[in-house]
Order: sequence, then C-alpha cells, then structure tokens
Amino acid sequence: MTKRRAILLLATFLCVFLLLLRLVGYKGKPVYLASAKVAEESTNRPPAPQPPFMSAVAVPPPQAADAAPPPDKTGGFDGNRAYAHVAKQVSFGPRPSGSPAIARLQDYLQSELKSYGCTVETDAFSADTPVGRLLMKNFLVKIPGEKPGVILLGTHYDTLLKENFVGADDAGSSTALMLELARLLCPQHGKYAVWIAFFDGEEAMKQWSETDSRYGSRQMAARLSTSGDIKKIRAFMLADIVGGRNAQFPRESSSTPALIDLVWNTAAKLGYSAIFLNTSASAEDDHDSFMKRGVPAVDVIGDFVNNGYWHTPQDSLDKISAKTLAIVGHVFLESTKQLQTK
Repeated sequence: MTKRRAILLLATFLCVFLLLLRLVGYKGKPVYLASAKVAEESTNRPPAPQPPFMSAVAVPPPQAADAAPPPDKTGGFDGNRAYAHVAKQVSFGPRPSGSPAIARLQDYLQSELKSYGCTVETDAFSADTPVGRLLMKNFLVKIPGEKPGVILLGTHYDTLLKENFVGADDAGSSTALMLELARLLCPQHGKYAVWIAFFDGEEAMKQWSETDSRYGSRQMAARLSTSGDIKKIRAFMLADIVGGRNAQFPRESSSTPALIDLVWNTAAKLGYSAIFLNTSASAEDDHDSFMKRGVPAVDVIGDFVNNGYWHTPQDSLDKISAKTLAIVGHVFLESTKQLQTK
C-alpha cells in the first residue's frame, strides 16, 4: 500500500511538472518573443508621414447662417479655408508673444506660406516689455511687381497675455484672412509689388501705451525706414478683428481719408454696406507705426467695443463666421486691385 501510494504521488508530480512546462513553453516564451519582435519592428520602421497642418485638426462646421458663399462669388477668396485657419490657431491655445504656442503658430505660418509658393522674409528680434525681454518674430511675404511701389497688407498674429484667451477673432480671424490672401496673391504679379506682413507683439503685455504695444509693427516700420523701403509703400491696409458673426466695420477715423473712401466705396459696390458702415470710430492699432513715418494707411477693424467678447475668454471659435471672413477677404482683394490701377 505504501509503495502504490508512492508511485501515485510520483505520477502526480510528473503530470504537474509536464503541465508547467507546457505553460512556460507556450504561454510565457512566445509572448516575450512577440513583444521583442514588435519592439524591434517599431524601432526599425520609418515614421508615418504627418498630415498637412490644415488637416491636422477637426474643424467644426460653421452654422448655416454663417456659411461662406462660393469662392467664385467672392473673387476667389475661400471663406471656409479662412475659417479652418482660425480653427487651427485656436487649437494651439493662447498664443501670447514668447510662448510655446506662438512658436507652433509661427511654424504653421511658415509651412502654409511655403506651400503657396510665397517668398517670406523673417525678422526675429528681442523686445523689452513690462514682463521681461521677449523673443518675437515678424514675417513679410514679398510678391514682386512690374513697377516701383509697394501695396502693403498686414495683421498681427499674437494674442493677449490673458488666461484662457484663445483670440479666435483677435487675432485669429485677420491672420486667417492674410493667409488666404497670400494663397491667392503669391502666384500673381501685378503693376506694383504686394507685401503681406504678419506682426508679432501687437498686444500690450500689461497696459496699452506707446511703449507697451505694437512691438512687431514698430520693429518693421523702423527697419523699413532704415533700409529706405518704407518710401516705396504706396498704401497699407491693415486687418484686425474681422471674423465676427455679427461684425460691423465703422470707418476708422485716424486712417488716411482717401484710403478709407477707397475701401468703403469698394465694399458698397460689392453689396456689403450693411456691415461696412458710414459711421466712424477711432482705434489705436498697427497702422499707427507706419502712419507716423508718412505711410498712407487704413485700418479695417471690427467694432470691438460692442461685440461683447473683446479681450475676454469668450473670444472663441463659435464667434467666427466663414461668411464674414469671405466678405472682408473679397473687399481686400478688390481694394488691392483698385490700388494696382492708381
């Protein structure tokens, strides 16, 4: 009986041992080898191509009332493309000067402009501000013309230094507007050269003043003055806060009267008198940096005082209209054509 029990115990032990071997052989080791193979393939596999910037963010569609008209109705300006540019900027979050987010936007601007075939000059500079010395960067697209003279278009692309402020309208909308204008204008050569400026540092770091604001436009105007190129600028058209769903544009009273008339008369001929108003208002903006140096300029700026969200966290993508962007873009295109005939 003892011998039989011993044999049974030995047999049981052998069965358990063989079962353990099967578990180790077929569950443990192959899983390890498979993991090693996946790791090896991941290491050796080339990185997957990244999608273009424009497709890298899901763009919520504008509401039906804010849908852009077809581009063939607005001189080729695509309001939906401009709207997508605003959405892309907002996806970066707040973009004050010197921030990591504005650096991503700068890469985006350069990539988009390059894809349009634009010639872009970059001016990286340091600015002393109330919050310390900040690195800033201006971009200047240069489209050659047939005769001496420059038509300058411009926007700032930084946002206010404020928590949770993504600046969809200020300055996402005007930056989007200038990107779409660059796409259309870079392949063209007119009578005069067209330059498109993207200014850093328009917003004040603490309190708006002559020294705490418009860092980028002051830098560019000074640089062009030193080189003598500022004398070539026949007209400067600035855009700011141009994408609101209920936007209205009074005549900016400190601008050059002849240019105000040119832009607002163009808007009237295109059928946009309902939003390009014959009332007037005054704004301090990037055009001041050039007007002080004798450049005729006009500021096309929305009625920010009454829009209900200026410089608040409510300046978000839901405030933006692809239709408004298309209308303002159309006015800028036709006004540029008018200036080419002068």
